[in-house]
Amino acid sequence: MAANTVIGKRRLSAQKEARASYESRKAVISEAAVRVFHRLGYQGASLSAVAAEVGVDRATIYYYFSSKEEMFDEIVRAVLEGNEALARRIAGSNMKPGRKMREVVMAFMTSFVENYPLLHIYVREDLKQVTGKRTDWSRHMRKLNRSIEDCFVDIVEQGYADGSFRKLGSARTVTYGILGMLNWSHRWFRPDTANADEDMGKIFADMIMGGLESPY
Repeated sequence: MAANTVIGKRRLSAQKEARASYESRKAVISEAAVRVFHRLGYQGASLSAVAAEVGVDRATIYYYFSSKEEMFDEIVRAVLEGNEALARRIAGSNMKPGRKMREVVMAFMTSFVENYPLLHIYVREDLKQVTGKRTDWSRHMRKLNRSIEDCFVDIVEQGYADGSFRKLGSARTVTYGILGMLNWSHRWFRPDTANADEDMGKIFADMIMGGLESPY
């Protein structure tokens, strides 16, 4: 019995080490994939390009990702999950509404820039048209989008309630306007243009708060 217990513990330990090694290697490949998508864009990227970036053969990549689409979806999901968690944390914090809005806008613009072109490609994706194996991914992403939207609505409503925001319209309409401004950046932002050196988060936060904050 004791021998079996020892063997069982060793087997479990070996499984944990193997899993940790797998996840670590997958993280390295994901980071390389972000660089490839950034450099080549979605259309130009390929599993072969990612393999070359990592310094392995294409077959090795298939052990972690079955296709470019799966790789892209998984990486974007991780980024959006992080953004959604951040939005919930900011909306639920003890900061004043104006500070919350400024922080969340700056965080989202920073994420757009740092994860270019991944999030910009994702913004253009019509999630309702996604089918097949990507259906579950699409459903999860829409849920995250709704949660993020609700966080912005919550912040606007808080600003209305304490009088720090001008009542421009319904909180949801104002939210659509703010998110539209942020998301539309995919139409003009490029990392190789002159404005890429500007602090996009601060610029957008200043514009949005300039329209929202009550003068009284």
